[in-house]
Amino acid sequence: MSDTRRRRVPRPVREQQIIDAAIQVFAKRGYHAASVDEIAELAGISKPMVYLYLDSKEGLFLACLRRETERLVAAFQAAAGEAHSPELRLQSGLDAFFTFVTEHRASWVVLHRQASELSPAIAAEMAQARRAVMEQVAGLARAGIADNTGGTRLDDEEADFVAHALVGAADTLTDWMERHPEESPERMTLRLMNMVWVGMRNVLEGEVWTPGEAGTTGG
Repeated sequence: MSDTRRRRVPRPVREQQIIDAAIQVFAKRGYHAASVDEIAELAGISKPMVYLYLDSKEGLFLACLRRETERLVAAFQAAAGEAHSPELRLQSGLDAFFTFVTEHRASWVVLHRQASELSPAIAAEMAQARRAVMEQVAGLARAGIADNTGGTRLDDEEADFVAHALVGAADTLTDWMERHPEESPERMTLRLMNMVWVGMRNVLEGEVWTPGEAGTTGG
């Protein structure tokens, strides 16, 4: 009896083990083709135990989404929170994002490629996860404006626009990264910073582009 008790795994630890296994199987097979039997085998437990802990296949997928979203947001917050200027916060946040995608590729496949095509409950969870990321990026944009204009705040619509532009670019570039595995997270961050920060810096300093001005330098 005592040997059996010593081998028991605490419920929170067991749940994380099941989620770890599920992410691998969902990323490899896709949601519909993934089987709870395979997840259970990979986790080293019985199929009924999976249902006992996480209720259903959908419940398991939702648990994967929630955990990996929390990890991504936490990584972003930690990295950006350590920097002391708008551009360094953006750089740190982007580097944390690309590092997450590189180190947790299976998680990103589940988050990025599968969730939006599934049930309403999963789609709703994915929308909430995306909002959580957007809020972090929008907050970064607001802080950047305040730091560069003596405290002027970026309004919600403009902050939301900047967040969608940045997150959309980063999302798309994860597919490009997969086709170019030699690209490091640091290199990806540098490339995207060169694309977006120069323009953002000019905007923060009050410069804007208006139609009719683009052709004035062409000669």
